[in-house]
Amino acid sequence: MEISTKSKNKYPIGFYVCTSAYAIERMAFYSAKWLIGIFIAAEVMNGGLGLTPADGAKMTANLVAFTYLTPILGGFIADRWINPRLCIILGALIMAAGYILGYQASVTLSPELLGGMILLVSIGTGLYKGNIAGISGRLFKDKNQLDSAFSIQYSIANMGSFLGTFIVSFIAYSIGFGKTFLVCALLLILSALWFYLGGKFTFGDVGKKPFEANENKTYTKKLSKKYRAPLTINDKKKIGAIILFSIFSIVFWIVWYLTYMPVLYHWGPDFDYANKANWVIGNFRVPSAWFDSLNSLCCIILGPLLAALWSKNAKSPKGDMSIFKKTSIGMMLLGFAFILMCTAEIVRGDGQASLMWIIAVGVLISLGEMVFAPLGKSFISKFSPARLLGLMMGVWPLARFIAGKTYGYLFEILSGYSFAPAYAIVAIIVIICGLIIWKLDKKMNLL
Repeated sequence: MEISTKSKNKYPIGFYVCTSAYAIERMAFYSAKWLIGIFIAAEVMNGGLGLTPADGAKMTANLVAFTYLTPILGGFIADRWINPRLCIILGALIMAAGYILGYQASVTLSPELLGGMILLVSIGTGLYKGNIAGISGRLFKDKNQLDSAFSIQYSIANMGSFLGTFIVSFIAYSIGFGKTFLVCALLLILSALWFYLGGKFTFGDVGKKPFEANENKTYTKKLSKKYRAPLTINDKKKIGAIILFSIFSIVFWIVWYLTYMPVLYHWGPDFDYANKANWVIGNFRVPSAWFDSLNSLCCIILGPLLAALWSKNAKSPKGDMSIFKKTSIGMMLLGFAFILMCTAEIVRGDGQASLMWIIAVGVLISLGEMVFAPLGKSFISKFSPARLLGLMMGVWPLARFIAGKTYGYLFEILSGYSFAPAYAIVAIIVIICGLIIWKLDKKMNLL
């Protein structure tokens, strides 16, 4: 990692426009993620599809997975053909159409329409997510601000996630699952309008042309042969480091997403076969959606704190901790969260686990997430060749696609075994992976 020099520059206003638009989109996405999990497994008489928890896990896994695969294509489009601003607006509107399809799925009780919703939301996310991060990074003249800036963006985006999941359970149980999908659609329309209007006055020329034109002042649709010259050896090393880091993150995200499945289907209060934890405080039953809210709240709090820590470390003589060591620490924290889950399962015996165990697990996985997750975007913004910025912003989420496609099936496999031993094995594997990454830090930094 580079050592930052002290900067008195304020963050660009356009950065906050991008970040607030992204927060609105996250409000809709995480609401829909919880909605799908409940909607699929809820009984038909309660407005659900009446399918199994394994079906719910795999469907939510598909939503998560494909929204991390399509940004590669969306980034490639924004690199070469369509300006990133238009990509983002189109992406938001396509996602809105997808959530409307989710409403139709609840009317007809059709899993196929729900699959169509996931397809449209995935396509829209591909055009939206990586490109809004790409514009955010290009607004900064001082690249040393990016570590702290993306931590702040991650924190503000989680305000949207927090508000969405905090409120969505009340809306869903009041007006039904289907109409709540319509609320998600309205949020995406709002995100598109805010991004368009705010960007007109704050982005300058950033995002008006494809990303590969960013450092080519004489850009035309047919770029010069000189600009399309082969990548240098240094460029290839940087791309290799980005890909290598993304590969290491796959294990982390598989386990991170897996955490939500036992909370919803093993301990959760929404199904009779679960409810192995006491979710009641006084006369109030805590909604399971608030586990997502807890994660978002922790990210909101930790974002500025970690941004300040990374900034302080970068200004020190030794410089900041490498991104690989941060990944290692985040992974080990996640492993300890699984140890807590196993301990809670053993302690509860035949009774119910205290809600405090679930809160502790939520705090620990959030801390692990915030140690390294926002810094992947910063890492790519700093070191990606300019002409491949959008594509590289899509490679980072590819790891989460693989994780997303995996964790639903892993949950199905683990469900066939005793809870504590099965999840303890997962914890041990994750902690060992973290230790290996820490040991290999110097070799990986040579890239």
